[in-house]
Amino acid sequence: MKILLVEDNPDLSETVVNYMRQEGYLCEIALTYAAADEKTAIYEYDIIVLDITLPDGNGLNLLKKLKQNHSDAGVLIVSARNALDDKLEGLNLGADDYLTKPFHLAELNARVQSLMRRKRFNGTNEILVDDIRINTSTMEVFVKGEEITLTKKEYELLLYFISNRNRILNKESIAEYLWGDNIDMADSFDFIYTHIKNLRKKIQTKGSTNNIKSIYGMGYKFVTE
Repeated sequence: MKILLVEDNPDLSETVVNYMRQEGYLCEIALTYAAADEKTAIYEYDIIVLDITLPDGNGLNLLKKLKQNHSDAGVLIVSARNALDDKLEGLNLGADDYLTKPFHLAELNARVQSLMRRKRFNGTNEILVDDIRINTSTMEVFVKGEEITLTKKEYELLLYFISNRNRILNKESIAEYLWGDNIDMADSFDFIYTHIKNLRKKIQTKGSTNNIKSIYGMGYKFVTE
């Protein structure tokens, strides 16, 4: 899961991002409105944790822009304890949830997980696609009732394919989803093939009817029955 934290406090940002990365998320930081505006224009995110008060702009204006651009990202706004009007305006503009400062990191994690389930998997902890079953709470994956062991990247790749099943995904979008803006430093996307090959082999070894197909010159598609 890919998260953008928009927060102008460097210490708080570092604390939150370190915690979320330990929880297995790909997490990036934008310390200013301008940085957040640039990142959301270039990259896609599953969740945006958005502080309303920024040094160079209002986070609500960024929320407006996201909605105008039909962004699929879930938005969790963060506001001060006494900023009720900002919370209400944020929800009216299309934010999915809000969190009041100060907050516990465990609560932030729980809100993010809940929001992700609602946005991608109809609010459930368990995803069932034909003969593949995934428990998103425990990160366990079963094929025809047998558990398979995936690396972190393979697990994220499987979720990405499943949430975009029967759609063609090019190498660039896969790489950017799994590695974020760090992918800009990559010389090529050849390593994507290795991850896909390993994931495909682990699924097919158990006899799954699902398949990751290569679409020549275009990318890859997760095909279900």
